[in-house]
Amino acid sequence: MKKRQGQKGFTLIELMIVVAVIGVLSAIAIPQYQNYVKKGALGAALASASALKTNVEDVIATTGNFPAGTSAAFNIGTIELDSTASDASGTIKASITKGAGNGSHITLSRSDDGIWTCTNSEHSNIEITGCS
Repeated sequence: MKKRQGQKGFTLIELMIVVAVIGVLSAIAIPQYQNYVKKGALGAALASASALKTNVEDVIATTGNFPAGTSAAFNIGTIELDSTASDASGTIKASITKGAGNGSHITLSRSDDGIWTCTNSEHSNIEITGCS
């Protein structure tokens, strides 16, 4: 009399279910991870642009005008200083040109009264603390 051997390994349907579950999880996780990386890049851009506010205020205190026409590179993009009028108002724009945040930017705008406001190009998707 032969003894029946038990099943060894997984059946095809069990493997297909596992693959389907992994597919569903990755379909949810990948976009969330991309937003997380973009938020980090926007946060770095905000930190780099905010660091220039003190220098800009110093130039305005010395000359009375916003320093315009200046640009510089930072690790994930460029920062540009722009002023459309010959007064103390202007913008600091940090544009992301590398990585997941490519094409996004943070803009710090200074009014003639010395009030800074921040705008985020990804405001509908990603919320950055201190910037709308």
